[in-house]
Amino acid sequence: MHAEIPPEPVLHIAIGLIAIFILVLILPFKVKIVEENLEPFFLIMGILAVTISGLWSRELVEEAILAPVSIGGLPIGIFQVVLIAGLIIHKFNKQIYNGIIKFMNKAGFKFFVFILITILGLISSIISVIVTAVILAEVISAIPTDRGRKIELTVVTCFAVGLGAALTPVGEPLSTIAVSKLKGEPYHADFLFLFKLLGIYLIPGIIALAVYASLKIGRIKIERAEVPEYTGTLRAVIIRAVRVYAFVSALILLGGGLYPLVVWYIMKIPPQVLYWVNMISAVLDNATLTAAEISPDLSIMQIKSALIGLLISGGMLIPGNIPNIVAAGRLRITSREWARIGVPLGLVLMTVYFIVLMIEEVLLLGY
Repeated sequence: MHAEIPPEPVLHIAIGLIAIFILVLILPFKVKIVEENLEPFFLIMGILAVTISGLWSRELVEEAILAPVSIGGLPIGIFQVVLIAGLIIHKFNKQIYNGIIKFMNKAGFKFFVFILITILGLISSIISVIVTAVILAEVISAIPTDRGRKIELTVVTCFAVGLGAALTPVGEPLSTIAVSKLKGEPYHADFLFLFKLLGIYLIPGIIALAVYASLKIGRIKIERAEVPEYTGTLRAVIIRAVRVYAFVSALILLGGGLYPLVVWYIMKIPPQVLYWVNMISAVLDNATLTAAEISPDLSIMQIKSALIGLLISGGMLIPGNIPNIVAAGRLRITSREWARIGVPLGLVLMTVYFIVLMIEEVLLLGY
């Protein structure tokens, strides 16, 4: 797929791809029709990017068509998970919503928020980020609180889910690719490699997000919540799954089309700077960047920095991670609403983790 990329930058291609990247960053927040139609917009941008870069190939087209319906060669993907889960909830919404409300009434809203974020963040590495995202979206739908708190809780939980999913290779594509690229010398990465490498950073991060949300969002009093009415239709369930399919396909094309920028510029950036530059994974597929950046030639510290930067920034905007796409689609969260919470929170997390990593590096050099 990337074999035809020239070794040195081609000016007109670089200018065209940078222009597309800027449009992708700006238009969803400035143009209402784009904000309301992200899937076709990203699809058009993806097609333009691949055309400008001249990277159309059978492999790329097949990946864009099959990736939403297949994971690791298995005949199941995000499209089927979202569709099947949507149909189950459409059929059994009363029982599901009743169970959620019963637990929330018994536990209290503050503890409910803490448990929700902690459990979903940790189990996402086992049941996959896709299934976790579907569960999250429906739980948030059932909570009887105002839209602002629902959006904030969704964004914070998606950050936690994105972090937790990276702990095993079955959690999300980023972790699958990272383990695959490091399975040989010198790291011999196995199923628990990322857990051992990143667990000490990511698990406290998940718990910190849960504590933050429980104190900020969970402080409201919900004396005795009633089971909300399910307002979804069968048509809406099907359309939501189709839109998720289109979004994932569009991101694959966009990532493939913009890949020359990764090769020409991003791969040459020093690790400390790359940590911050990886905030582009808020828009680009972080699995594509992982494939470009991670290699056995990197030190452990470089691998940690690159992966943590990608994971955190993936929560900042809707296209950055699969949970964001699924939850935003189900709850009709706009790009502007997401960014208002996701960007500041992401910057705080990026800063905290950067300081932690720099202190660790200084201590290691000191020894």
